[in-house]
Amino acid sequence: MKLNKGILFVLIGAAFFGFTPVFAKLGFSFGYTLGQINIAQMLISSILLWSFTLIKRAGFKGLNKKNIPQIMMTGCFTGLTSIFYYGAMQYVPASLAIILMFQFVWIGILLEWIFSKIKPAPVTILSIILILVGVFFASNVLNGDIQGMPFKGILFGILSAFTYAGFIFFSGKVAVNVDPWTRTSLMATGSTILVLVIFMREIPSVFPLETNLLTSAVGVSLFGAVLPPLFFAMGAPLITGGIANILTSIELPVAILSASIILSETITPLQWVGTAIILAAIALNELGSSLFRYRRRIEG
Repeated sequence: MKLNKGILFVLIGAAFFGFTPVFAKLGFSFGYTLGQINIAQMLISSILLWSFTLIKRAGFKGLNKKNIPQIMMTGCFTGLTSIFYYGAMQYVPASLAIILMFQFVWIGILLEWIFSKIKPAPVTILSIILILVGVFFASNVLNGDIQGMPFKGILFGILSAFTYAGFIFFSGKVAVNVDPWTRTSLMATGSTILVLVIFMREIPSVFPLETNLLTSAVGVSLFGAVLPPLFFAMGAPLITGGIANILTSIELPVAILSASIILSETITPLQWVGTAIILAAIALNELGSSLFRYRRRIEG
């Protein structure tokens, strides 16, 4: 029963994250800038997360003068990811932006290799190759669609993958003994400060908050920074890390489906094939190494 509940919570959390492109695109359609959307989103996210943290009485055990700045600096990766991810959506379809951002999977493996000296297993290398093949199909290169898109959009999408991979890598190593909600709130604070500094000139244009901007910002905040961590916090402890990573990949098809249904973006069968290859590669990476080690133990 615990396993089923954990799977359900993680699936819901990941699915929620898949709807963030809809609200980001909505904000752009209202005429708001990247800075205005990010400022409003980060402020609302910080307020909501700190409210949850205080209501939950998470506490501040384990915090000190050294790790508080470290946690907040780790949160800056979230701010950069939002800037690059939403920035990519200004130039390319949301379906392509999410595919580019999903390259964090192999980039994260690369970071582990460089900084933690953890050499990828053969099955991991195979997974990376499959992911790149999946991206080739999912980006619709064969139909020539990607060639006419602004390079800036592609660059922002790839940069969002690097910053998201950086967030995952460092968040798993900084102040892990501190309550997850307190850590998440401090990360949101660091992210908010970064966004306010980068878009300092646009702060006056955000206030007073207009209804349309508030709608977009609340949407990306709830579905991007509040609800996913809430459900992950409830579900992740009940299942293994490998299963959790596989389940979170559901955000990719959800984001593409929402872009197709809600944003009316055209998704070709070939793009769905590419998406399926990417999901299969993620599952292979998470389960393949475990199965390989298990077989070696059996044979040994």
